[in-house]
Amino acid sequence: MEQTKQACKTAHIRWMIRRDMPDVLGIESDCFEFPWTEDDFIRCLRQRNCIGMVAECDDKVVGFMIYELHKNRLHILNFAVHSDYRRQGIGDVMMQKLLGKLSHERRNRIMLEVRETNLEAQLFFKNLGFKAISVLRDFYDDATEDAYLMQFRYQPTAEELAQPHNRITRMAG
Repeated sequence: MEQTKQACKTAHIRWMIRRDMPDVLGIESDCFEFPWTEDDFIRCLRQRNCIGMVAECDDKVVGFMIYELHKNRLHILNFAVHSDYRRQGIGDVMMQKLLGKLSHERRNRIMLEVRETNLEAQLFFKNLGFKAISVLRDFYDDATEDAYLMQFRYQPTAEELAQPHNRITRMAG
């Protein structure tokens, strides 16, 4: 019996909370051959620089992303949309939220690793402007598989480029 796609008119993005974990784990095991465990999620989210977000549709968690904050970049560690809700813009809404956190002066790029066999994810991120910048040989512990290191670079506007770059110049002006 073929599953029917669920329709989602608008996805709402919010912080991940403990109560989301069963839904997140369900999406994770639905989407990945080698899914993260609950301990993997908890260990990651307990780190100060690690953020979890979920996408909700009609009060149902339909996607999530886990990313790390670094001094000059964001690093996506895990990203998934429930298979019944794909190709409806939910991943785009999640990524727009993340892209909105980039700036010319601070965090100016997003990095992630994608399995070489995950063509769907490669194309999704490529369509958002990510580029594969290197191949990471034998990257995964669970399989002998390479990963593509993909990067999105923030493109500053002409106005941003015309602005002074350091705080002292800004304060003096």
